[in-house]
Amino acid sequence: MFKDALRTFRFMGLLEGSSLLILLFIAMPLKYFFDFPEAVSMIGPIHGALFSLYILLTIYMTFVFKWPFRFSVGAVISAFLPFGNFILDKRLEQWQQFKASVA
Repeated sequence: MFKDALRTFRFMGLLEGSSLLILLFIAMPLKYFFDFPEAVSMIGPIHGALFSLYILLTIYMTFVFKWPFRFSVGAVISAFLPFGNFILDKRLEQWQQFKASVA
């Protein structure tokens, strides 16, 4: 069950990270350089919903699966940094492989 939850968390992290990149590097330039504010109006709420789900899933992983506190803090911080979720995903993949090899 933990593997499925971790896979879901990693997928949600990649979705949330992708939406942040789209917001920052596509929608915001369209708004400010090309006078197309509708791009942010469309992408902003999608990113907000994905961010909210990501935070809820982080809380779920922390309490239900007794996830290490450092992972929870790293997960929240990574949500605010461009490419942060992609870096976190690689670290979680390495951690998952380490846990599998020890077990």
